[in-house]
Amino acid sequence: MKAEFDITLSSKDMYRFSMYHAYTGSQGIISILIAIVCFAASVFSVGSMELTYTVLYALFGVLFLGYMPFHLYLSSKQQIKRSEVLQNALHYIADDDGIHTSQNDASADLPWDAVYKIVSTKSSVFIYSSRINAYIIPRDQLGKEYETLRQLAAAHLPKYRLKMK
Repeated sequence: MKAEFDITLSSKDMYRFSMYHAYTGSQGIISILIAIVCFAASVFSVGSMELTYTVLYALFGVLFLGYMPFHLYLSSKQQIKRSEVLQNALHYIADDDGIHTSQNDASADLPWDAVYKIVSTKSSVFIYSSRINAYIIPRDQLGKEYETLRQLAAAHLPKYRLKMK
């Protein structure tokens, strides 16, 4: 069994990965909790404090909710723009040995036992080689090879390292 496909990343794909990675980690969860506390403080301060404090609490809530997505959006655009490797198509082959990537004269192999985890979202598949580094594969470019990749991963990875539907 073998899956073979070409992927060209866009800043949108990079942004989706960054958002997923940020908001499934502690930093994203903490920023959401702080925003909720700020909004709650804003609501409860109406009538009992000056209007300035109510507005400041609401602004801090908006800041904590809006800063990270805005920052990640700008970072994603810059990352794609600065990297010639990310601007060009990557060729992937997934087989019983692992995942092989190539571009021009360069190539890399990721054996199945070195895959940290694979996560599938509605729009992408993330093949993590460590806790923070991943191959980003947009599902619309993966097409019918998704099922083959899922079967290969299921055959070679423990269930706790595979989150593909």
